[in-house]
Amino acid sequence: MTALGASPRGRRWTAAVSATAAASLVVALTSCSAAPDAPAATPATLTGKVTGAGNALRGAQVTLIAGSREGTRELGRATTDATGSFRISYAQATDGVLYVEAAPPDTPKLRLRSVVGVGADGGVPRQTLNAVTVNELTTVATTYALAQFSDRHGISGPSPGLQNAAATSFNLADPATGKPGGVVTNKDNATDNETLATLGTLANLLSLCATANTPRCADLLRLATPPDGTTPDDTVQAVLNLVHNPTLFPAELYTLAQTANVFSPALTAAPSAWILALRYTDTGLYAPGRIAFDAKGNAWATNNWQPGTRDPSPYVTVLDPVGRPTLGSPIKGGGMKGGAWGIAIDHDGSAWVPAYGGDAISKYSATGTPLSPDTGWRNGSPDHPQGTAVDQRGNVWFANFYGIKGAPGQGSVIVYPHGDPSKAITITGGGLDHPFAVQIDGQGRAWVTNARLSGAELYETRVPGAGAAFGGSVTVIGPDFKPTAFSPVKSGSFSWPLGLAIDSKDNVWVPDFFSNTVTEIRPDGTIAGEHKLPIPVGPWSVAVDGSDRVWVAGFGTPSVWLLCGENTSACPRGTSTGTVLSPPQGFRNATIQHLTAVQLDQSGNVWLANNWSELVPPTGGVGLVELIGLATPVCTPLTPLPVRPSSATTAACPKP
Repeated sequence: MTALGASPRGRRWTAAVSATAAASLVVALTSCSAAPDAPAATPATLTGKVTGAGNALRGAQVTLIAGSREGTRELGRATTDATGSFRISYAQATDGVLYVEAAPPDTPKLRLRSVVGVGADGGVPRQTLNAVTVNELTTVATTYALAQFSDRHGISGPSPGLQNAAATSFNLADPATGKPGGVVTNKDNATDNETLATLGTLANLLSLCATANTPRCADLLRLATPPDGTTPDDTVQAVLNLVHNPTLFPAELYTLAQTANVFSPALTAAPSAWILALRYTDTGLYAPGRIAFDAKGNAWATNNWQPGTRDPSPYVTVLDPVGRPTLGSPIKGGGMKGGAWGIAIDHDGSAWVPAYGGDAISKYSATGTPLSPDTGWRNGSPDHPQGTAVDQRGNVWFANFYGIKGAPGQGSVIVYPHGDPSKAITITGGGLDHPFAVQIDGQGRAWVTNARLSGAELYETRVPGAGAAFGGSVTVIGPDFKPTAFSPVKSGSFSWPLGLAIDSKDNVWVPDFFSNTVTEIRPDGTIAGEHKLPIPVGPWSVAVDGSDRVWVAGFGTPSVWLLCGENTSACPRGTSTGTVLSPPQGFRNATIQHLTAVQLDQSGNVWLANNWSELVPPTGGVGLVELIGLATPVCTPLTPLPVRPSSATTAACPKP
């Protein structure tokens, strides 16, 4: 529900509803598998210090490890002296990640970690430290950021997700000092949300294992045991269990953390879940509507309004995998005027972004250069275009919300065959009625939500439902650009369906804004399930992760819900398709505002678009929010179904 309301037909630009309004992992590392072919290396030295509960740890065995898609290999070992200091000379690896593990001899349940290097095959610049501090805080940061790359052998996995995840750990903790990182303490985070305090609380929990034979360490390991799981062997596995099972005993663990006072700030009340969220901003990043990831892990985002106004934004934002502006962001030009809920990356890495307020289509190269004319492309008669997708043949699809220019109707779908605007195809029929979102399934078919309006049009009203009736349906268009015989798909749960996502088996998941339901549709168009959310949410957008779990972004209630998908083996025992796996109120953090988009990256992070900050009066939201390490990674850009990156072949992700 992009919330912009201007049109060459005289509608005033106004905000309406929104400007688009594992079981136990990782045992103690006892050995490292050898990679078959070691990469080129250069001599290097790492020095550092290991502390536990704020004290130097003497006699700790420190292991330096290289992790890559081939696995892990040990680069060197040392034992800390009386000051907790160590020194390791090693042959530096050129790709993957470098990290250290420390195991004190007298406290076998305390295992500590820290990232010390990020290789060159990621979406971020290579960097390697020559001095490191290893403590409970760096352990929490490393474990959360690299949760989706950790198993009994250590940390490894495919690029660029592995390297991007390692770099993200620096946002949480500075491995050089062992203190909180620069991002979690900046003006966009720090005291504005509870992430910094959650970091301190988790680190305090680990510090309970820094004293030999303390019963409180045993309490931590017991409470960090997932249902039907085994008790973790050490602190690393305990934190991993919390990442993968963030609803584990929040009240009890919070109470236990109160017995330690090593790290501050710390939480002053029990959380609803053990999540870590960071907000990222950029000049012009205001009221973001939709997010798309490129192959390097850069986050491309539309912007509805200009900061502090309701004027259409001329910018497209691009953040690198650790939340820093890149590619000249904010990017201006190419006919952009009020980007709304459409953005997609094509096979060449170019970004297609409809200009909702400019009734045009914009395109940007993989390096951020505008490729469309200054007025954008008007081929196909775009009129407030919204959702965007790229199919297996490179055709670019747009949901044309209002219809054909100069002939007001119920909307259309525009296709640029192989990305060529001059060959534009305009599709009508099949029940198309104010098409909003479009996604491509494994058969090359386009699934389109119809956000049907009757009475007063939503985009000319401030309050949804004021003098308007909301229904909806889904239209399916074949690779031949013709609606299928079973279109439109209808359901009693459809009450303003907006975004949609498709899982690896071609099941389609549709959030219904006013019925507070996520509707599941089979590939043949039959309704598989209508999954009611536990509280009023106003669900807007969904995304499916590499385990086919479904992530739901709430606009009415600023929160994120996780549902078990069709792959129930990826869900806890006793749950079924549609079961809510997050807390009933969703995953919450003070940095989360009214959301219109949720997307997933190759590192397993969940990214959110803060579209509105206040509902009355309508006020744009600020920044993109990242929930760290919670999701099963997916290949990006979508190809088009969610696929988990693999280490089994040279290419981590299939080519479309």
